[in-house]
Amino acid sequence: MSIPDLYQLSDLFSTDQIARRSRLRWFIDDQVLHHANRWFQEGHFPLEQAQALADYNVFGATLKGYDCPGMSYIDYGLMMQEIERGDSGLRSFASVQSALAMYPIHAFGSEEQKEKWLPKMAKGELIGCFSLTEPDHGSDPGGLTTVAVEDGDSFIINGKKRWCTSATIADVCILFAKLNDRIQGFLIEKGTPGFNPVEITNKFSLRISVSAEISLEDCRIPKANILTDAKGLKSALSCLNQARYSIAWGVIGAAFDCFEEALKYAKQRIQFEKPIASFQLVQKQFADMWTEIVSAQLLALRLGELMDEGKADPAAISMAKRNNVRMAMEVARQCRDILGAVGILDDYHVMRHLTNLESVFTYEGTDHIHTLILGEKLTGLRAFG
Repeated sequence: MSIPDLYQLSDLFSTDQIARRSRLRWFIDDQVLHHANRWFQEGHFPLEQAQALADYNVFGATLKGYDCPGMSYIDYGLMMQEIERGDSGLRSFASVQSALAMYPIHAFGSEEQKEKWLPKMAKGELIGCFSLTEPDHGSDPGGLTTVAVEDGDSFIINGKKRWCTSATIADVCILFAKLNDRIQGFLIEKGTPGFNPVEITNKFSLRISVSAEISLEDCRIPKANILTDAKGLKSALSCLNQARYSIAWGVIGAAFDCFEEALKYAKQRIQFEKPIASFQLVQKQFADMWTEIVSAQLLALRLGELMDEGKADPAAISMAKRNNVRMAMEVARQCRDILGAVGILDDYHVMRHLTNLESVFTYEGTDHIHTLILGEKLTGLRAFG
């Protein structure tokens, strides 16, 4: 359904960007949305469709060299929007592959590591994951207890990690542990003895996504697998900021899918002998939602420009993630309300988006954490840590 472009945002995108977005939109419509509710019910992750995103230059989109696309952050954002229009879990996979696995290798890895992993990851031939969160350390990652100890020409790692997207299907894991009481990044390859990822299956949300917990029991990796420049918590958080940026765009797609579905329904649903879209209260709901979606687009677009210029403050990323996820959750709730009782059925996508967004609200920094990041930026006073 075509929604009027009141602010003529399309005029701000190049012909290539619009064509690329259209191609990816066709893929999401044809290969994802027709199947998403069934996959969600089954708890099935569509690996082949996920890997096919490489054909649209999604993976490592903003990275340069090593067969990566080298596109702009605006390009990347538009792609994340289209993918999450399909499902938040699929966008999570793409975000982890790009922002949390490829980005740290590109930013902190050796030349040998970059040559080994990035070209095949860009092509979707190899999958990566990211491991920072632990069962007892989520919002406080600096307190992590996973430890790496130097042993000859190796490191031995012990600990536990949780909520690692793609860990059970990944070929390489970017993992952070304490080395001599300082946080350090490492590469752990699939099949390494002592590296044991187990899928988390009892989820009501992000069911089209592989979530896992990892136990590390005397996991020995060669010294060549250290991410030498990934030192300190700041390096891990720089990866998270890349992912948070993708979320700020992605959730707009989820909101759009809910909005379009509810608008189509409201024009067709007859009550009191006329479409419910003609009622004042329903029109107010649509007016409010439309305004918030466009506002989120403008926020994400300006953030993308700042990212491309290398001038984005981390607090700006927090603001966009916080605002846009809140917007998407409220849009999904309002759309479920417009759909009425049928809104809980898998004949529609709204309820799937809503349950997914509950997770997006929490991961890559909870709403509370982003609130406090903004509070510190504004007042100069740190409220946590």
